[in-house]
Amino acid sequence: MDSRKIILLVGALIVAAITALFARSLIAGSSAPQAGAVVMAAPVVDGPEVLVATRSLPVGTILDATALKFQPWPKELVDNAYYLRDKTNLQSLQGTVVRSIITAGQPVTQGALVKPGDRGFLAAALGPGMRAVTVPVSAQAAVAGFVFPGDRIDLVLTQAVAGGGDGEPLKVSETIMRNIRVLATDQRTDNLVGEDGKTKVQTFSNVTIEATPKMAEQVALAQTLGSLSLSLRSIADNTAELEEAIASGAVKVPEGNDPKAEKAMLARVASQPSAGRSSYQTGADVSRYQRSTVPGKPADSSRGGAVMQGGPVMSQAGGAAVVQGPVVRIARGNAMTVVPVGGKN
Repeated sequence: MDSRKIILLVGALIVAAITALFARSLIAGSSAPQAGAVVMAAPVVDGPEVLVATRSLPVGTILDATALKFQPWPKELVDNAYYLRDKTNLQSLQGTVVRSIITAGQPVTQGALVKPGDRGFLAAALGPGMRAVTVPVSAQAAVAGFVFPGDRIDLVLTQAVAGGGDGEPLKVSETIMRNIRVLATDQRTDNLVGEDGKTKVQTFSNVTIEATPKMAEQVALAQTLGSLSLSLRSIADNTAELEEAIASGAVKVPEGNDPKAEKAMLARVASQPSAGRSSYQTGADVSRYQRSTVPGKPADSSRGGAVMQGGPVMSQAGGAAVVQGPVVRIARGNAMTVVPVGGKN
């Protein structure tokens, strides 16, 4: 190969290298194209504002201010039974009861609600298989009026149990029912609102609660035993009760990861009243000068019974005291019978 061809080849390679460097610098200097998000405007609904449910409202739900809202609705889908903004006083619907289930976002129809004073109002407020029971309470026992329809309460029974011995009664208080829903206070099923728009607190003498048939019988009996008080529950109590219900097997955890099933389980526990798990406090738990048990009556020594002395039992036999040794004390009601070990009753 002659020198002329070699020079041309070297020159071509140099030109190619310079071109490649320029191309690389141009590509590195240019910014990469960025995809811009296209913001689409929300569709404008051509129609009036109708009343819809903000959450799922099962049958028997007592409505409050957070359960309903107004939302634009297509005018071709508006029904005459819907509540329209320009014809509806939202304040007047508070305290009404849902007669048929309403899903979240669904328009509320006039036939789906029952207003206080309407026929069948209280029956619509009751859950399936539940009963309404009215309990008389004092102003102090009713949390000074801070209990409203829809709240959850516990029922506390306070009584004096007649005792033996010195005749002093045993004072005791116990929680007999939990998670009870309040239906009405003094025949009011809504929250009384003042001119400033705030809920007014007022005392009442009667409260109507929702209970099972068995619990209704227990409430009627408890009123004859002593006085009943209301204990307002916190919303956060449902978490602890859910864990207890799962541990005891009363509630079964749904299989898999189904949010709807879990939500239904939580709603079932939150709305389920309970009885039979009573907790109690005696006078001794509050004051050292009160007792914690009811003493029994000593046996009548004039009829040959033994006299309790706190140690070995002494009995009278021909005028001489005879130590009988270990004994067994048998309580029958308020009467206490002492029987020596190995003896006859």
